Amino acid sequence: MTLKRKKLFTATTATTLVASALLVTPTFAATTFKDVPSTHSLFEEISLLASQGVITGYPDGTFKPGAALTRGQAAKIIANVLKLDVKNVTNPNFADVPPSHQYYGPIAALAQANIINGYDDQTFKVNETISRGQVAKIIALALKLEPKNNDALPFTDVSKEDTPFVKALLDHGITNATGTTFGANEAITRGQAAAFIVRALNVFANPTPQPQPEPQPEPVEKDFELTILHSNDTHARAENAPKRAAAVKELRAENPNSLLLDAGDVFSGTLYFNEFQGEADLKFMNYMGYDLMTFGNHEFDLGSSAEGHKALADFIKAAEFSFVSANVDFSGDDKFTGLFNDLTSSEPEKGKIYSGIVKEIDGEKVGIFGLTTAETADISSPGKVKFENYIEEANKAVKAFEDLGVDKIIALTHIGYDDTAAIDNDLELAKAVEGIDVIVGGHSHTKLDEPVVVDKNAKGEEKDATIIVQAYQYSDFLGTLDVAFDEKGVVVEYAGKLIELGKYTDDPGALEILKPYKEKVDAVQNEEIGATATESLANPRVTDEGNKDGLSVRKNETALGNYITDGMLAKAKNYTKKEVIMAFQNGGGIRSNIGQGPITVGEVISVLPFGNTLALMDVTGAELKAAFEVSVGKYPEENGGFLHVSKGTKIEFDSSKPAGSRVVNITYKDAGGNDVAIEDGKTYTVATNAFTAKGGDGYDMFAAAYANGKVTDLGLSDWENLRDHLKSLKEVKPATEGRIVDVAAQK
Repeated sequence: MTLKRKKLFTATTATTLVASALLVTPTFAATTFKDVPSTHSLFEEISLLASQGVITGYPDGTFKPGAALTRGQAAKIIANVLKLDVKNVTNPNFADVPPSHQYYGPIAALAQANIINGYDDQTFKVNETISRGQVAKIIALALKLEPKNNDALPFTDVSKEDTPFVKALLDHGITNATGTTFGANEAITRGQAAAFIVRALNVFANPTPQPQPEPQPEPVEKDFELTILHSNDTHARAENAPKRAAAVKELRAENPNSLLLDAGDVFSGTLYFNEFQGEADLKFMNYMGYDLMTFGNHEFDLGSSAEGHKALADFIKAAEFSFVSANVDFSGDDKFTGLFNDLTSSEPEKGKIYSGIVKEIDGEKVGIFGLTTAETADISSPGKVKFENYIEEANKAVKAFEDLGVDKIIALTHIGYDDTAAIDNDLELAKAVEGIDVIVGGHSHTKLDEPVVVDKNAKGEEKDATIIVQAYQYSDFLGTLDVAFDEKGVVVEYAGKLIELGKYTDDPGALEILKPYKEKVDAVQNEEIGATATESLANPRVTDEGNKDGLSVRKNETALGNYITDGMLAKAKNYTKKEVIMAFQNGGGIRSNIGQGPITVGEVISVLPFGNTLALMDVTGAELKAAFEVSVGKYPEENGGFLHVSKGTKIEFDSSKPAGSRVVNITYKDAGGNDVAIEDGKTYTVATNAFTAKGGDGYDMFAAAYANGKVTDLGLSDWENLRDHLKSLKEVKPATEGRIVDVAAQK
């Protein structure tokens, strides 16, 4: 937004489209703008244009006549004046004006009519201001107004290029020479633009110039413009960091008023994390100059390890930026002593956690607070770290900022864009909490190509707009949001998109940082396990590009899930004399695919990167049925707790039935190969990972079994179990077998 400004509008030919379009009836009904009373000097001009639908106001009922007019606003007004068709238009191919942009139609129509064009970098820069001289040029070209004589222009501040256009306006009475300056390079206000347009309409209807009083200069209420660069759910994809660094460097150079934010889940997902536990990722974040980060659920994955959250505490201490977390209470874990305080700070320290912080940017104060999903207690291993109600804590954070006089507020969240509404998500947050201007989110891995606007509260009543953004996953994109705030801290303009990082050349400095980490990872990554995949073993998600079938590891049987559970069952049977009837694996714990060809250690670890161990559990048939009700309860929505099952097990469910009563039948094969139905009152031994056995993903029945001493952790690494199983097969062929069946689909 705050880029070096080039030319704004260039009209190469005068349009003939205005012949009838400019004729309006000069009736002045009272405006509905609460800041334009009948006593306002431009009341009649603004009222006329409002009554004709040429101009509109803001959601708060104001027009803001003293605010600077932006390029996007100017395009909309001019298109309205010309009554251009803004629907059947040719794409102008401005990189920052996609078809879904609010000003796309007007901008495309004006470009098609050769009234405007963009910048040399193929952008339009919707939020930049337009000057008085540029507006004069557009009006003169649109009306084919020419100077009436060769008299010298009395103004000394008009460029040679713009002189004929300003002279034409002067000669036709649209402006007057009341001094030696025209203010050609000054930003025109919304009110001044209205006055120019009405005079132009009058001139077109009556070519005889009528003396018009020059609108009194009003102080320009310049909006505060901020660029937010954001990442989320990068999951230790350190190899992508050099491209992200290149994009950050480029965009920050263009946008000095900027923030670089991360919405969590830097931890877990690749060998870079297994080997270095966040150290590599932090090196890049420090190098790029991140301003803030909030915590994702995977930041707490190591909590159940012997060292607990030591790696996370070390990550925080070594960070050259601060962390925000309003609803996470670290006080119960002594590893965070001295790192965490439940305060809002205007002078935050690096390597410390705050509820919220105040950043001063170009003399303006911006408040940022953080939120982490309460699901973390079920889907990770937070231990003594506790999670508080996100709505309550968000309201507290907003009030704390407002008490400090801060009215521009950003929520940096890891609660999901449209995740389980009953627990937490960004859409519900935007509706429930007044005062949040921007939500920069993560957790749901949502690819928001453009910002989403929430302008109604939970009751359906209008509210100040909240802009929501999220940048997909794995450092595939860098999110950008340009947002403008008025003098009251209300969002009045925005534009955002995702930058595809694959198109960037690696930043040389970041490549040097990557080198020693990559050498070690490559050595492990490339070690072959002694098995070959005849085809790729996919790990689909609904959000994957090109996933037309909508299959997902979090709601459908997959070949990879089958191999994992078969390996768990085989290993478990070697470690107990009990009959282990089945094994199951949560879909949320399966994190990557295995490519065609020789399978490597790195691939296997990337599939199961969380360091889980194999556990045996004694449960009743009733508890198993209750568990599988949880597994399929959200179907057809994705569910990280969806359970893949081992060979011989068959789960039949009916998705047409209400959640909680969907399981139709559960069978397993006994030692003789016979299908046996589960009985409610009988106790069975099953195998799963320790995370699920302890009640992860909301399996309360397993948590109770664990608490009652019915779980035995064998301490066997899950990825090693998978490696050994695949190695025993030597040749791995992708196939599903109907282990999990929705009978509703067969009706």
